Amino acid sequence: MDTDTAEQRLLEAAETLFDERGVQAVGMDAIRTASGVSLKRLYQLYPSKDHLVWAVLNRRDSAVREAIAAHGAAHATTPYDRALAVFDYLGAWFADPGFRGCAFINTFGEMGGISPDVATIARGHKQALREYFAEQTAALGASGELADQLALLANGAMAVAGIDGSPEPATRAKDAARVLLDAALQA
Repeated sequence: MDTDTAEQRLLEAAETLFDERGVQAVGMDAIRTASGVSLKRLYQLYPSKDHLVWAVLNRRDSAVREAIAAHGAAHATTPYDRALAVFDYLGAWFADPGFRGCAFINTFGEMGGISPDVATIARGHKQALREYFAEQTAALGASGELADQLALLANGAMAVAGIDGSPEPATRAKDAARVLLDAALQA
């Protein structure tokens, strides 16, 4: 098995297992078994579990950033609509049967206090969402505070949806976001 295939299998297996069970509950042997990659090869590619966790989060970070931007571009033509489209994206994600909450929130909760790398990537990911909202609200002439509020709504919806197992928090957060956007445009 070539390196790219082994890495792909390991990252997919680790991401699935971490989502299902949490990072600390998953051992490297379970990842080896789920991926079909030998333990020797796993440790050649990822010398420690921390390296693998970072790689999973880094991959997820890129994928989510791209997906949100693509969803906004495909489903909205104005900054107002692109800001609201984030909540539609979240609703579709929350409705996925495999949804177990935000990997960054979950992993930070487990390891953020003991792993500076996890804390850094989780904070960076959340900052990127805030920056996406900031791009949209700046184009509307609104303050940066509105971007902060929209990011809080989105992150709150992620946390509640992960606990409730329902896509409904995305709808409620979108309704609140619309109120905030409309108020900012009227000011």
